[in-house]
Amino acid sequence: MKESRAGTRKEKTSKPSSVSALPLILDIDDFKGDFSFDALFGNLVNELLPSFREDEGDSAEGHGNISGNDVLANGNLRVPSDAAKSAQGLSPPLFPEVDALLSLFQDSCRELVDLRQQIDGKLYNLKKEVSLQDSKHRKTLAELEKGVDGLFDSFARLDSRISSVGQTAAKIGDHLQSADAQRETASQTIELIKYLMEFNGSPGDLMELSPLFSDDSRVAEAASIAQKLRSFAEEDIGRQGIAVPPASRGLEVAVANLQEYCNELENRLLARFDAASQRRELSTMAECAKILSQFNRGTSAMQHYVATRPMFIDVEVMNADTRLVLGDQGSQISPNNVARGLSSLYKEITDTVRKEAATIMAVFPSPNEVMSILVQRVLEQRVTALLDKLLMKPSLVNLPPMEEGGLLSYLRMLAVAYEKTQELARDLRAVGCGDLDVEGLTESLFLAHKDEYPEHEQASLRQLYQTKMEELRAESQQLSESTGTIGRSKGASVASSHQQISVTMVSEFVRWNEEAISRCILFSSQPATLATNVKAVFACLLDQVSQYITDGLERARDSLAEAAVLREKFVLGTIVSRRVAAAAASAAEAAAAAGESSFRSFMVAVQRCASSVVIVQQYFANSISRLLLPVDGAHAASCEEMATAMSTAEAAAYKGLQQCIETVMAEVERLLSAEQKATDYRSPDDGIAPDHRPTNACTRVVAYLSRVLESAFTGLEGLNKQAFLTELGNRLHKGLLNHWQKFTFNPSGGLRLKRDITEYGDFVRSFNAPSVDEKFELLGIMANVFIVAPESLSSLFEGTPSIRKDSQRFIQLREDYKSAKLAARLSSLWPSSS
Repeated sequence: MKESRAGTRKEKTSKPSSVSALPLILDIDDFKGDFSFDALFGNLVNELLPSFREDEGDSAEGHGNISGNDVLANGNLRVPSDAAKSAQGLSPPLFPEVDALLSLFQDSCRELVDLRQQIDGKLYNLKKEVSLQDSKHRKTLAELEKGVDGLFDSFARLDSRISSVGQTAAKIGDHLQSADAQRETASQTIELIKYLMEFNGSPGDLMELSPLFSDDSRVAEAASIAQKLRSFAEEDIGRQGIAVPPASRGLEVAVANLQEYCNELENRLLARFDAASQRRELSTMAECAKILSQFNRGTSAMQHYVATRPMFIDVEVMNADTRLVLGDQGSQISPNNVARGLSSLYKEITDTVRKEAATIMAVFPSPNEVMSILVQRVLEQRVTALLDKLLMKPSLVNLPPMEEGGLLSYLRMLAVAYEKTQELARDLRAVGCGDLDVEGLTESLFLAHKDEYPEHEQASLRQLYQTKMEELRAESQQLSESTGTIGRSKGASVASSHQQISVTMVSEFVRWNEEAISRCILFSSQPATLATNVKAVFACLLDQVSQYITDGLERARDSLAEAAVLREKFVLGTIVSRRVAAAAASAAEAAAAAGESSFRSFMVAVQRCASSVVIVQQYFANSISRLLLPVDGAHAASCEEMATAMSTAEAAAYKGLQQCIETVMAEVERLLSAEQKATDYRSPDDGIAPDHRPTNACTRVVAYLSRVLESAFTGLEGLNKQAFLTELGNRLHKGLLNHWQKFTFNPSGGLRLKRDITEYGDFVRSFNAPSVDEKFELLGIMANVFIVAPESLSSLFEGTPSIRKDSQRFIQLREDYKSAKLAARLSSLWPSSS
C-alpha cells in the first residue's frame, strides 16, 4: 500500500495537472445551473475514501485484543512505556490517503485557477463585443430618430393639407346648402305668391281658391300655407304702416280673406276633433290637434277640449259634489263628515284628471300645456264652487250663535277644507300639471279667508270662553234658586263652592288653545307669521286663565267677606240679657262655621289656581316656546305677558290670604274671650295641687287652628306657604299678648300660663318659621315673671335684655304687684324704665 501511494506521489509530481490513481475532472459546466460546493467536493474525494474505509476496518481487526483503556482520546493506541518506540516504528499511519488528498486538492486549485483565467478571458472578449454592438445600436437609434422626426413633419403637413381641404369642402357645402335653401325658399315664395294672389280677390270671395284649400285630405298642408301667407301679409302691412299708396291695399284684402279662411278651417277642424272625441278615435284627435297647433299654438284646441269636459258643463256633477260634501239640504254638517266627503270627492277628481291625462298625452303635441289648463280649470271652477258653498265667511261684528256651532265651526271647516285641498294639489302635481304653480293657485283660493284668520281665531276663543262662563253662571243661579229654603249664608256658601275654580276647566281652555295653535301651524307657512299668530292666540289663553282664576279667587274672597260681616253683626255690648247673649253666641258659632268653610274654600281655590298656572306654564314650555324662538323677542315678550296676566291673580290671592288670617284671628279671639276664665291664671290658694293641664281656651284654640290650617298646609306651597304661616304666627303671638294683658296672675297661674305657652309653641313649630318659634320661646321665658319671687326678678332677664320691655308689662300683671311694691323695686333696678 505504501508503494502504491509513493507511486501516486511521483506521478503527481511529474504531472501536476492530473492524478493517475484518482483522476481529477473539472469542467466549466460543473459551475453552471444549480451549483453545489458539497457535490463538487464529493465528486473529488469519493474515489479515495472507500480504500481508506477498508484500511481502517483492517486496522480495527488487527488490534481487536486491545482493551478500551488503551485507546486515547485522539484515536492512537496506548502501549507500554518500555516498548513505545519500537511499537511506533512498526505501526502504519492511521490516514494513509492524506497525501493523495493533499495532492488532489493542490491539482484542483491549479485547475480552478486555470478555469478562472479562461473565464476572465471570455468575459473580456464579451465586453469588447458588447461595447461594439452597443455603439452600432446607438448609431442605428440616432438614424431612426431622424427618420421618425421627418415622418412626423410629413404627417403634420399632410394633416394641415387635409384640414385645409376639409374647410374648403365645408365652405363649398355651406354655399351649396345656402344656394339650395335659397332656391327652395324662392320656389316656396313663388308658390306662396301664387296662393296669395288667389286670396287677393274681392273680400269674402273664397270660391276661386286652389283645390288645396278645399281638399280635406290636405288640410294640414293648407293650414300651414295659410298661416305662412297670413304672417307674410301682416308683416308687409306692418312695414308699410299707415302711409301706403292705394295700389298696395290689396294685401289687406288678402289678410281679411286669409283670416276668414283660417277661422273657417279652424272651426272645421274643431268640429272634426269633437266628433272624433265622442267616438274616442285618438288618432283622428291627434291629427286634428297637430294641425290646430298651427293656429295660435293650438290654444283654441286645448281650451276647447278642456271646456267640453263633462265635469265643467254638467250641472248634475256640481250638484253631486255639493251633496257628497255637505249632505242633503237642511242636514247638520260636521267637520268629520266634511272631511270624509272632501276626501271622496278629491279622489274622484284626481282619478278623472288621471284618465284625462292619458288621453291628453296621446292626442296633443304639447300635453303639459293642456294639463296646466285642465288643472287650473278644476281648481278655479269645480273646487272653488264647492268651497264657496262650504265656507261662508262670518262677520266679526255679528258672530254666528253657538247653537249653530259659532265661529269654531267655521274655523274647523276652513282647516279641513284647506288641508284636503292641499292634499288634492299634491295629488294633481303627481299626476302632472305642466308649468302651473298648483300650490300657489291653491293658496289663492283661501286668501280671502286667511287674511282675517287671526282675528277670527281670537274671536272664536273669546266666544267659547263667554259661552262657558254663561253656562257656569246659569248653573250657579239654578243651584241658588233650588236652595231657597236654606239660610242666606248657607246658600251663599253652597253657591260659592259650586263656582269654585276647576282645574278641569283650565285644561279645557288649554285644549281650545291647542286646537287653535294647530290651525295656526296649518295656515302659517312663514316662521315670522306663525310666531305672530301663535303669540296672539296664546295671549287669549292667558287672558282667559287670568280672568277665570281671578274671578274664582274674588268669589272666594267674597265668601270670606260675608263671613266677616256675619261676625261683626253679632258683636255684643257689655250689658245684655242672658237670653240675648245665648242667641248671639249661637249666631256667632254659625258665623264662625261660615268663616271656617270660607277659609277652606279659599285655600282650595289657591291650590287650584297654582295647579292651573302650572298647566299653562307646561303648555307654554312644551308647545308654544319652540314656535316663538325663530323670531327675535317673541319668546321674551310672551313670557312677560304670562307674568303680567298672572300678577292679577297673585294680587287677589294675596288679599284673600290676608282675609284668611283675619278670619282665623277673629275666631281665635272669640274663643279666647268666650273660654278664658279669670280663675285660669289666678287659682285660689286652697291647698289643692295646681292643675298643670292647658287651659280650656288654649285647648279650644289649638284644636281650631289644627283643624282649619289643615287646608292651608295642603293648599299652599313653597314661599307662599312660608309667608302665610309666618304672618299668621306673628299675628297669633301679638293676639295672645294682648289677650293676656286682661288677666292677673299668681304663681300657680303663671305655671298654667307657661303650660299654655308651651302648647301654643308646640303647635306653631309645625309652621317651620324660625322667627315665630323664637318669639314663643321668649314668651315662655317671660312667663317666669309670675313664678319667681320678687327679689329674683332682677336676675331673671340678665341673659335676655331684649324682652325687658314686654316683661315689665307682664310684671305689672302679677297679683302682688302693688302689695310687694314691685314698681319701686323695678325703678331702682332698671332706671331707664321709670
